[in-house]
Amino acid sequence: MKPVIAIVGRPNVGKSTLFNRLTRSRDALVADQPGLTRDRHYGEGRVGDRPYLLIDTGGFEPVAKEGIVYEMARQTQQAIDEADAVIFVLDGRAGLVPHDERIANTLRRSGTHVVLAVNKSEGMKHSLVAADFYKLGLGEPCVVSSAHGDGVNELMEQVLALFPSPEPEPDQEADGNKRIKLALVGRPNVGKSTLINALVGEERVIAFDMPGTTRDAIAIDFESGDKRYTLIDTAGLRRKGKVFEAVEKFSVVKTLQAIADANVVVLMLDAQQDIADQDAHIAGFVLEQGRAVVLAVNKWDGLDETRRDFIKREIDRKLQFLKFADLHFISALKQRGLKRLMMSVNAAYEAAFRKLPTPKLTRALQAAVEHQAPPRHGLSRPKLRYAHQGGMNPPVVVVHGNGLQHVPAHYTRYLEGRFRETFDLTGTPLKIEYRTTSNPYNVS
Repeated sequence: MKPVIAIVGRPNVGKSTLFNRLTRSRDALVADQPGLTRDRHYGEGRVGDRPYLLIDTGGFEPVAKEGIVYEMARQTQQAIDEADAVIFVLDGRAGLVPHDERIANTLRRSGTHVVLAVNKSEGMKHSLVAADFYKLGLGEPCVVSSAHGDGVNELMEQVLALFPSPEPEPDQEADGNKRIKLALVGRPNVGKSTLINALVGEERVIAFDMPGTTRDAIAIDFESGDKRYTLIDTAGLRRKGKVFEAVEKFSVVKTLQAIADANVVVLMLDAQQDIADQDAHIAGFVLEQGRAVVLAVNKWDGLDETRRDFIKREIDRKLQFLKFADLHFISALKQRGLKRLMMSVNAAYEAAFRKLPTPKLTRALQAAVEHQAPPRHGLSRPKLRYAHQGGMNPPVVVVHGNGLQHVPAHYTRYLEGRFRETFDLTGTPLKIEYRTTSNPYNVS
């Protein structure tokens, strides 16, 4: 088993910078602002042949009693409980402060192995930087600079020395049962984090009645039956004019990256709010990226029939370009409709990666043309001869023939519908490309 190591400390001491350094990624948001990280964030690191799991946490305030700071403290405490060891990050330039002593008392009571990392030490004499932190009684401090990498390898060697060398683990992807990357996107406060917690069965991410609680894209591994998923909880996407803080701009980037990296996207809507143009903008980006998609209308419980009918009409009007996607009315808080939602996620994933045999594609194309031929262009009519698959996720159908540059958009939509029906491509976009054969007798 890989050791699990939590990074803990007060706000703005460089925990996320250290996380990114150790995981060799930019998965955790970093900015010169305290309180940026709020949820537990998992990653994988390695020193030589020693792999480990790493947990980034928010600024820890052990005595918090309410509000978002309390929720962040609960997340950090759960990370400490899960971890085999804790890296307690301290600010070498600020020195020891009472906040650090409160955290040290909490860590001491937890009984977990603790290694002190005195950060931001670049250009300073290590013995002087470390001297103040011996007072904590948690062992010899390790002086590092997470921004520059100084002392980081020595820090991890000290942490990993607490554990025996692991036995080689089997390749989890060798059986072809790969994880489905599932991103949850939508406007702020539609219930994305609540849905994640309902699926996982624990309060894995902060679900708080305040828009913008989630700022980073949080990845969580999850299994249901014989299916394996990586759930990605993302920050709510606001209109561009509403994004004022630099932090929120970073969050939008992380959300868009999560959509691009996902196999399936669940677009969440709030039944208690009107379907906004921003919902259509988010759906449009998902479509541009070619991601399979499932629509989930949350907070459906407790609505009267008039409101439900209105929401259904609004979806038909504003999101008609996602008619290929399954639509579910759910309550994440009361865990209603989640089983059917996940069935649609699985179906959309399978459709996105479905193999379309050339003979069957060509027969479907010929049947579609026989049922309804493309309209004439001048004196001639485009001739659609055969088709083959040009890609997956999303499926791409390449149609060969003559004069295909004159096939109108409405006929392309007709072909798309026929291919969807033949191959059961519910939940995934479908791209049709035309390749016209040149006329060897055309000498103009």
